[in-house]
Amino acid sequence: MTQASDGRLVWNHSTHLPGLIPILEKLLNQPGIGTVTPGVIANVRAHSPALRVKVSVPIRGGFKLIARKGKTVQEVFVLTELDKAGLEAAVAKAIEAA
Repeated sequence: MTQASDGRLVWNHSTHLPGLIPILEKLLNQPGIGTVTPGVIANVRAHSPALRVKVSVPIRGGFKLIARKGKTVQEVFVLTELDKAGLEAAVAKAIEAA
């Protein structure tokens, strides 16, 4: 059995997309995940009825995720040792478990 990571969730905003925090907490339980930092929230034109989390671009030490629900989008920064495919699998597992 793989050991859970010792990652942490940074609370630097007072608002988050509904349902995002439980997914991020489950993501922290995946091996190889370090710090998870929810970022800027913005409004967009397109509507996404269900919460979706997508791995976006690489950043120094990890990747940026894009979380969307309704007409709102939020950036999430993840410091990880995983590659893009590994992080996508970890995010899918976290969404499934949440």
